[in-house]
Amino acid sequence: MSDQENNREVVDPFKPYKGRFESYHSIPKKGRGKDEIFNELSIMAKEENTKWESGQVSGTFYHAGEAHREYLNKVFALFSHVNTLQFDLCPSMFKMESEVISMTAKMLHADAVKQVNPADEVCGTMTSGGSESIIMAMKTYRDWAREEKGIHEPEIIMPHTAHPAFDKAGTYFGIKMVHIPVTEPDYRVDPEAVAARINANTIALVGSAGNYPYGLIDPLDKLSGLALEHGLGFHVDGCLGGFILPWFEKLGRDLPLFDFRLPGVTSMSADTHKYGFALKGTSVVLYRNNNLRRYQYFNTPDWSGGMYASPTAAGSRSGGLTAATWASMLYLGEEGYLREAKAIKDVADAMIAGVKGISELSLIGDPTFVISFGSDKVDIYHVNDFMKTRGWRFNPLQLPPGMHFCVTMPQTFVPGVAERFTDDLREGVAYAKSKAGTSAETAAIYGIAGSLEGNQTVREMVYGVFDHLYSV
Repeated sequence: MSDQENNREVVDPFKPYKGRFESYHSIPKKGRGKDEIFNELSIMAKEENTKWESGQVSGTFYHAGEAHREYLNKVFALFSHVNTLQFDLCPSMFKMESEVISMTAKMLHADAVKQVNPADEVCGTMTSGGSESIIMAMKTYRDWAREEKGIHEPEIIMPHTAHPAFDKAGTYFGIKMVHIPVTEPDYRVDPEAVAARINANTIALVGSAGNYPYGLIDPLDKLSGLALEHGLGFHVDGCLGGFILPWFEKLGRDLPLFDFRLPGVTSMSADTHKYGFALKGTSVVLYRNNNLRRYQYFNTPDWSGGMYASPTAAGSRSGGLTAATWASMLYLGEEGYLREAKAIKDVADAMIAGVKGISELSLIGDPTFVISFGSDKVDIYHVNDFMKTRGWRFNPLQLPPGMHFCVTMPQTFVPGVAERFTDDLREGVAYAKSKAGTSAETAAIYGIAGSLEGNQTVREMVYGVFDHLYSV
């Protein structure tokens, strides 16, 4: 082994278990003992859990406490062997999935669609996560526009802040994704800029509630009006906010309309595995009517193995995840979701007040549960470098530089986390001042994006990381 390989083995953050535990390049000739395997996995789990149990990790972990997670794991075990695709053998799956979809639709004011068209009824499917929900909706609009409008070179207009899963859908399905930049001080998409890009090939518009970088809700009412005026689809991405904004609203937070109360909204995505507090691997995509949903389905009637059909991109899916999602929603109920939302709101409000109290920092927009900020006085990436030394994991932003912290339930379990956040952030600003004129470690990663050459460098770097992660 070369010195370079030895050094990488010691410091490689992506392979912390290499050298500690045996690596397997092939199936062992003789199986290991269950207890031995379980103990090894327990070590990994315990070490990794300590990274977020401190309440210092932005987003990522959304579960509603250890007791809740243990309960969901027990539910999962009942159906861990079940494939939701085999609905004839396991009718419980579509009982639960249809009810998860209906409960989510009701939460997002599905009843409002009948005031516009009594024939409409919000419906949908469950998916493996927000990306699949978004991808399925974009595929639906492509096929709908091709069939009903004769459009074969489809374009979808989206804010530049919308999730990259929209671009993934464009790449997969041959849809031109038209990006609309967002600018300060609003950092939300400009409806007039959207209107200017609508043409004969436009099939749908996209808005976020809220967007990932800043947690902001786009001017969805204006986009709804544009969609109605031009006969377009309009997808609201509520993957992040769909399961918490309704409860913030019920708690008295003044929010713009973000769901099916807007007459132009034709689809929404909302992640049950985020603020729905289900196990990871579930989301819901909703449509204004069943005519749209049918364009999501896939069917091959003449396959030699028999007729094949699936409602989503996935074929086999875990029945355990479906059951755990259903159980989470029923166990928490409106009362539980309101309780958890209030706890998150209280911590987020304290953190927002902390940022406001540091003159060198400026909040981006009107934060709710995602606290985004930047600075025109210090290098925000130096601040991030310092916060990492204190155990904080922020999400650095770029173009323009910034960072955000997404508050989830783990923050609510740690007394004094908002105060520690503020104190460390104030020290981080002082550290950034002392480093003025030098390059931050974070900037080395984010600073090379934005140009053709820089984007190619970033791509090669990221792909190289993937290659390394998939190595034994």
